[in-house]
Amino acid sequence: MSAPSSRTSGYLAAAGTVALWTGFILLSRLAGRSPLTAWDTLALRLGTASLLLLPFSGGLLRTAWRDLRLWVLALLGGLIYGLFVFAAFKYAPAAHAAILLPGMQPFLVALAAACILGSRPDRRRIVALACIALGIAFAGVHEFHAHGGPSPGTLTGDLLLLGGSLAWAVYSVLARKWQQQASAHVTYDAWTLTRFVALASTALYLPVYLLWLPKALDQVPPVMLAVHGLYQGAGVTIVAMMFFLKAVQVLGAERTGALVALVPVLAGVAAAPLLGEALSPWLVAGLFCVSGGAFMAAGTTARRSQ
Repeated sequence: MSAPSSRTSGYLAAAGTVALWTGFILLSRLAGRSPLTAWDTLALRLGTASLLLLPFSGGLLRTAWRDLRLWVLALLGGLIYGLFVFAAFKYAPAAHAAILLPGMQPFLVALAAACILGSRPDRRRIVALACIALGIAFAGVHEFHAHGGPSPGTLTGDLLLLGGSLAWAVYSVLARKWQQQASAHVTYDAWTLTRFVALASTALYLPVYLLWLPKALDQVPPVMLAVHGLYQGAGVTIVAMMFFLKAVQVLGAERTGALVALVPVLAGVAAAPLLGEALSPWLVAGLFCVSGGAFMAAGTTARRSQ
């Protein structure tokens, strides 16, 4: 049993994870409402993360760079996820991102696991997924009450968020599958994936961005560039991962997953006062249903892994 001081560090790590992931949604939406392009935000994220991780890249064996599976994971978890999500924040409100990114993960992971691993959800997970589906339905009711239905822009943003969330779900399932098949030369642990996904994505993306993609870096203050680069590249990509792993180590996957399920509610509710986005009882109910479903799905995942 963990000592009280150890449990305290676990809860603090979980709180840090929740805070950073909540801030990611709010700050990304703020970037989406600024002159910055989605290409700019992704470049700031990948470029900063790579600069910070480059001194630690020596531990990546040469065989890792020749492993096609790691490049597939970099494309899914680095490039495709980032491009879809940062493009989505130009159109979709933060509450929608809270539902369709962390909130939809249990649903999409179950779908990806069924297609890739042939696994089937148990009864508790089915209830959890139904709760998430109900939350999405409540969010849809909010859109019809508030705007007479989703606008073409909002619908585009939601589809992009869904695409990014699906890419991350497939990334998660493939990483789990290939970790079980890893050889003695290449591992698929979190630290290896964090470094490789950031560095490989940057190597693929930055030359294209610098040569051909539209930029608006000169249209925002330098301090805004620094904030986005450090938060996205260091805070979310590196520090949040370390906090999450620490929380899982001390508290276990079930308790950590339950705490992380707070992210949709916190991000969705905080968007109203901080970003001035509309919030209604329907949307609040949807956020709570999605978080509740994620809470139940976290418990199911933990028991299955024990």
